[in-house]
Amino acid sequence: MGYKNIRVEKRGKVGLVTLDRPKALNALNSELIAELGTALDSFDEDERIGCVVITGSEKAFAAGADIKEMHPHDFSSAYQTDLITPFDRVSRNRKPIIAAVAGYALGGGCELAMLCDFIIAADTAKFGQPEITLGVIPGAGGTQRLTRFVGKSKAMEMVLTGRMMDAEEAERSGLVSRIVPADDLLEETLKAAEKIAEFSLPVVMMAKESVDRAYETTLSEGVRFERRVFQAMFALEDQKEGMTAFSEKRTPQFRNK
Repeated sequence: MGYKNIRVEKRGKVGLVTLDRPKALNALNSELIAELGTALDSFDEDERIGCVVITGSEKAFAAGADIKEMHPHDFSSAYQTDLITPFDRVSRNRKPIIAAVAGYALGGGCELAMLCDFIIAADTAKFGQPEITLGVIPGAGGTQRLTRFVGKSKAMEMVLTGRMMDAEEAERSGLVSRIVPADDLLEETLKAAEKIAEFSLPVVMMAKESVDRAYETTLSEGVRFERRVFQAMFALEDQKEGMTAFSEKRTPQFRNK
């Protein structure tokens, strides 16, 4: 299909989505989010794709949700249209999603990055939840995910003051996995995605599901879940191939079975 607010590409086994509303610093309006959901659905259904990257521009990953679009809502329309809930589509993707963030990732942009499985940040990246300055609070998981990433004290400060953190602070705080030079951001992120996409797809999906479970249950239940998934993998052809290849000192040829 044709997209108006994003660019969609396939780079081998990697799906690449580039947010593309440059005049609005990639502000996330409902049309963009709907297009993003459609693109993610297509990548989820494509057996050739093993990992997805979402990125923006050098200046902004996404500077926030589209305030001009949200402003006219009252409570009734916000509730009945389930305002901002479509953001959650990103978290339902079964294949790994990496956010490649340069420039501003604020408000909904920060929330979109946190919905991805991990974040690789350019040294120019800035993260924040400035909704308090608009008379609202984060609505796409910002108060919840940011707290899980960086802890209560720092999340509380950022949500209550609207302060931004730079890439170095974000890495120290656990929000991003690593920082790379801005000029190398997409190349380095695609390298990580390509590496993931070379592994067994069912195993990668189970690994993602297991790590996510750590945030949603107790340690004992999480370990029990992990163990059952681990044991189930011994029914996979890829498990046999992976361990055989290790014994034979060769590169495994995974078939996603």
